[in-house]
Order: sequence, then structure tokens, then C-alpha cells
Amino acid sequence: MEYLDLYRTHKEGEIQQVDVEELTPREIVDFLSKYIVGQDEAKKAVAIALRNRVRRMKLPESLREEITPKNLLMIGPTGVGKTEISRRIAKLIDAPFIKVEATKYTEVGYVGRDVESIIRDLTNIAVAEEKKKAKKQIAEKARKSAIERLVSEIMKQKNYPSERKFEVYQNLLDGKFDDETIVIELEESSSVDVITASFIPGMEQIEDQIKSALSSILPKMKRKKELKVKEALRFIEDSIAERMINMDEIVRRAIFKVENKGIVFIDEIDKLINPRGGHGPDVSGEGVQRDLLPIVEGTTVNTRYGTVRTDFILFIAAGAFHTASPSDLIPELQGRLPIRVELKPLTKEDFVRILKFTDNSIIKHYQILLKTEDVEVEFTEDAIEKIADYAYRLNETQENIGARRLYTVTEKVMEDISFDAPYLKNRKIIIDSKYVDEKLSSVVQDVNLSKYIL
Repeated sequence: MEYLDLYRTHKEGEIQQVDVEELTPREIVDFLSKYIVGQDEAKKAVAIALRNRVRRMKLPESLREEITPKNLLMIGPTGVGKTEISRRIAKLIDAPFIKVEATKYTEVGYVGRDVESIIRDLTNIAVAEEKKKAKKQIAEKARKSAIERLVSEIMKQKNYPSERKFEVYQNLLDGKFDDETIVIELEESSSVDVITASFIPGMEQIEDQIKSALSSILPKMKRKKELKVKEALRFIEDSIAERMINMDEIVRRAIFKVENKGIVFIDEIDKLINPRGGHGPDVSGEGVQRDLLPIVEGTTVNTRYGTVRTDFILFIAAGAFHTASPSDLIPELQGRLPIRVELKPLTKEDFVRILKFTDNSIIKHYQILLKTEDVEVEFTEDAIEKIADYAYRLNETQENIGARRLYTVTEKVMEDISFDAPYLKNRKIIIDSKYVDEKLSSVVQDVNLSKYIL
């Protein structure tokens, strides 16, 4: 199958990342179309925003400061592709990405998280990702060192003579020692408890800095622990890799990527609009909007890894705007979200296209998963039409959750096959419209039941 070949070309299921400077807006749109059906206007807007950021970075610094970053506001119901477009773009260009819900933040002076924690969290994500990549690059070297150390420990604790070293080495690689136990010495950082006024916005950063400073001063604690050999190998390998990587370089690269490629997706921004226009605590949503302004405009945020500038971070705000209008946002924030696109509700035909043609289709995922059990699953054309029809009708009669409904419907269709898959080896299962009806019709007809299950 074509999609199986596609997945095999991407090691560990990851898409190949590319340099954004090499991508034209049209190529970006073509890439997004592999995963998101329709919404061409939104794809085009994101592609232009990315390209403009590349163009801006090529300008002299004096001119660059004069050109305001082109951030986006996506308007549309849930499940139509707003988050997916943003997340896929981040993966394509290997950009640090974070999705936040605007309602989780409160304005300065209220109890809750301050908006600057968005940038701190994004930086933490970037550092963790760069650290993972650095460990991957030295994985082979770390594993060799870990094996050497473990062979020495096995020989010492099992009282093997030195001439049996090669035999022990070979048996370790062959997994013959996996379930045997060995005692290894673990080195752990001293535990530090810091009591701060964590309810005050920004204090979580100060708490992190105090913990980090004290942990670096206090001596490492060592203790012995009995582990199975296969677990000990993983631990020793990770411990060696930790010592081999250069954290200063990792942090430097992470901050550079956050500042120059970072993407922040702020969902439910419409819920920061006070529908009554009143005063008091209810108006704190407007306060959050005002607190977001400096970050979106460009400011410097203190993080545990150093300062991070937000000038070139791409901000994508989104909301359904059912009861409010983008013009109800404070004027200053509107000005910082100049590119506005409306995403359309999905039709039944869109659902069919999602199931048949997107690379991340749930039915393709099921086919791949069940292939691991030597079970081949084929969906007929009328089955795909039927699944799409059920999903569309459920969205019409219940809350419209967009393409997410395809997942709940398909999960119900595949429930019994997934359960029985270990007993269906070397079988080909054909799912047609009759089978889909058998699994869904009774549930859909029971309105109360369908609300819970589908």
C-alpha cells in the first residue's frame, strides 16, 4: 500500500524537517494539504507568514526593527484544522511549538499563571528537544561505554575470570543476562524543597532558579540499587550520555530556535472577551489581553536558561468567535494580529477526503497498527462514505467537534476487530457499509447513548 511505504520512509514516524528558507509558500501549502483537507485560505496565510519571517531576517537590523511580525488570527469552530495547521508547520521547519489556552492565564494581580510563563514553557520544550537530539547523536558512543562498564560489573559481581570477558560481552549483547540482577551505584542530585509564594505570577521561575542554584552547590548523593541487567544498561547508558552532552551548547541552540523559529498557538482567545462589558473579576479577560500585548509585540522574558526575546516568535491566535467578534478584542491586540483567516465548517465530502487522502487518516493508522498483528484490513468505498455520513450527522445533532468526530466513530467501528486481532492472524478483514451500520446504527438511534459513546 502506498501509505505504508510513506510511513516507512519516515524513521520513527517523524516527518523530515527542512530549512524554512528553502520552502516557497506554495510548497508549504502542498505539505499541509497532505494532512489537512480544505482550508486553503488558512494554509496560504500561514505559508506567507513563514516566508515573511524569512524575508525579515535577511534585512539589516535597523530595517528589521521597523517591520512588524505578521501574526495570525484564525477564526473557526473546533475540529476544522486550526491547531493541526500550526502543529504541522512547526514539525516541518523543526520549530519549538507550544499550544496554550488563553483562559488558563490571568492578568497580573489575580491568582493564576502569568502570560510570560508561555515563553518559559516554550523554552523548556526547546531545551528538552535539543537535549534529546544531542543524546541521539552520541547514543552509539554512550552505549559502547555503558556496555564496557556493565561487563566489568558483571565479571566482578559474578566472579568471572578475566579470560571470560569476551564471552560475558557476547552474552550481554545477546540478551542472555537480561533477567539477571546486578547491583549498581546510582548518583542522584540532592533533593531541594523551596517554599515560595507560588500563587504570585512569575514566582514559579524564581523557585526554579533557587532550586537549580542549590542543587548545583549541594553534593551528589550516591546509593546502591539492585536492578535487572537490561534495566541497568539503560540507566548507565543514560547517565553516561548526560555527562557527555554539552548543556551550555544545547541551551544556546534552544534559545536561538525559540527566538527565531518559535511558534505559539493561543487557543480560545475569544473567551477573553467579556460579553457583558462589565467590571470586576469578569473583566480580567481584558487584562490578559493587555498582558499578552508586550509578548506579541516583542519583549524580553527571563527564563531559567537566560533571557529570551519574543520579537520574531510567530504567534497564532484562534477562536470560534460564536458570541463575539474579532473587533471586540482590545484594539492594540487586534493590530498585532493583522492576518485574519476564517476556517470553514467541514462537510461530509470533506470527511470522505480526510479518511481517504490525508497521510494521518485514522483508517490508515488502524491498517498500520493491525498489520503488526498480521491482520489486513480493507475499507470499501461505501464503508468510508458511511463513516463520513455518521460523523457528519452526529456533528449536526450534537456539539460540532469537526474532524474529531471521525475518531470517535471509527474507534467504535474498529472496537471488536481491535479486541480480537490476536486471534485473526493472517486474515483479511473487509469492512463495508453493512458492517459500519451494524456497529453504529443502534448507538446513533439512542440519542442519550450516542452522546456518551460517539
